[in-house]
Amino acid sequence: MVKLRLKRFGKKREASYRIVAMNNSDRRDGRPLEELGFYNPRTGETRLNVPAIVKRLQKGAKPTQTVDHILKRAQVYQQVNA
Repeated sequence: MVKLRLKRFGKKREASYRIVAMNNSDRRDGRPLEELGFYNPRTGETRLNVPAIVKRLQKGAKPTQTVDHILKRAQVYQQVNA
């Protein structure tokens, strides 16, 4: 099963995350199928590749709880249903 989840990178105590599509059984920092965006919790900055995310969601990818919250704030689900 493909999941949309966060992949951690950055220095200690200065973490930022990439939003990636990965197989369910792969490790957190393993090789992703596709990189879909960026999230920095310290500054609140998010950059999303919305067409690629919509394509993955339509194919049945399930977002984790945190990624789901990020996508709701960016109103990505409105484009999936359209």
